[in-house]
Amino acid sequence: MGVAGTLLGLLAGWIIGSQQAAPARTEAPPAQTASAPPSQQQAPPALDEALAGKLKSTADSDPRDAATRVQLGNLYFDSGRFDDAARWYAAALEIEPRNVNASTDLGIAYYYMNQPDRALAQFDRSLAVDPRHSKTLLNVGIVRAWGKQDLEGAAKAWQRVIDVAPGSDEASRAKQGLEGIRAAHPDAAQPAAPKSPGSSN
Repeated sequence: MGVAGTLLGLLAGWIIGSQQAAPARTEAPPAQTASAPPSQQQAPPALDEALAGKLKSTADSDPRDAATRVQLGNLYFDSGRFDDAARWYAAALEIEPRNVNASTDLGIAYYYMNQPDRALAQFDRSLAVDPRHSKTLLNVGIVRAWGKQDLEGAAKAWQRVIDVAPGSDEASRAKQGLEGIRAAHPDAAQPAAPKSPGSSN
């Protein structure tokens, strides 16, 4: 049980906060492994007010500049100001509604704002754009596991990561999560039984 908790804790720290896209990028970079869950990590750095001001001026000068709004979302997220981060991610999505990375970043911000249902709804929007987006699926698992205590749902999401992105960093983390669930709750991580012939469900 303790080993399972440790595995899941490490996975939580890696997933949440790993989704941010680097400034001036449209693709999320490879996630980096965290050594502890968010609650045990160091306090976030103070907001770079000068950079925030500069980015806001750039955003104000171009109402169609989604990339700068994503950068602002990342900047506020990294400083632990999730309300502000969510506002800027949402502003970027008004311009680029199919930006799956910004959408998933917004969902992560909602999770940190203690709004797991809203986070999952946002992840659904991401998956409507790209059903195979492995980072989104990975985050679905973490929010289901910790935000909703839905281990079966978490296992399903993580298995999907392994199916769509085998050999990826995301698949590796999903496997760790599944191992943790299986160690603590063997029944929750089992594949669903096949439906009987003629079933209407």
